[in-house]
Amino acid sequence: MTATGTRDGRPFQATHLFLTSLRTTPEALLRLVRDRWSIECWHWIRDTQLHEDAHRYRGNGAGALASLRTAALNLLRLAGFQSIRAGMQAVMHDITALLAMAMRQPKPKPC
Repeated sequence: MTATGTRDGRPFQATHLFLTSLRTTPEALLRLVRDRWSIECWHWIRDTQLHEDAHRYRGNGAGALASLRTAALNLLRLAGFQSIRAGMQAVMHDITALLAMAMRQPKPKPC
């Protein structure tokens, strides 16, 4: 699989090879890989931007804080931020902007 995109404003290309014993079609294998990496991407954002793995909360506190982190990430995405880092920097010292994001009504999806 070849991944292309931009990092730090520069184009990049990376080739990823996968080895499996599954007997499946290339299309089905690609779907499995994409499903797996979509989950890993979410965890990567939570760890690099929110430093979730560094926290040592136990019991109910861990679940409660994970829920708050998820809500924060979803609010930033709904507010239109493509970059979680940019979104956090935009609202971390502006309680008015943060509350405006939380109070924002979602746009209805067209049928």
